[in-house]
Amino acid sequence: MKKEEKKIEDKKIEKADDKVVKPAKITEFEEKIIEIKRVSKKIKGGNTIGFAVLVVVGDRDGRVGYGYGKALNVADAIGKAVSSAKKNTYSVKLAGKTISHQVDAKVGASKVLLKPAPEGTGVIAGGSVRVVLELAGIRDISSKVLGSNNKLLNVRCTLKALEKLKK
Repeated sequence: MKKEEKKIEDKKIEKADDKVVKPAKITEFEEKIIEIKRVSKKIKGGNTIGFAVLVVVGDRDGRVGYGYGKALNVADAIGKAVSSAKKNTYSVKLAGKTISHQVDAKVGASKVLLKPAPEGTGVIAGGSVRVVLELAGIRDISSKVLGSNNKLLNVRCTLKALEKLKK
């Protein structure tokens, strides 16, 4: 098969009546690792060392999720976290490139405040909140994290705030 024919087959599918139909959009998530922690546990023969990974996935079009995976090596922990994140996704109600109104949420000791911003402002957020907002597809927003600096709590708190949004 020639390269040109292969390109044509990838881009469009032709039906018998010569109408060109594009394939359905596949929602593939982008993955970002927020934290990799080395954890240890005391057992009878000494210490067992493992890894805990926090991952956020999103399609930059209103869907975002997070996952937390633990395993004896990093690769398995990342795989578990990504699998968990894809099962645990949320839909975010966007108003263009920003959110429709100010919203805040509290999870544990962490509190997150999200405010809509004018076009061209960009994402004004720190740490794990920035990753969640970017993967959700929000381009203009201002935020503040109060209380805890625990990355897992901040991710959960940000998602809880995004769930509270009304269109």
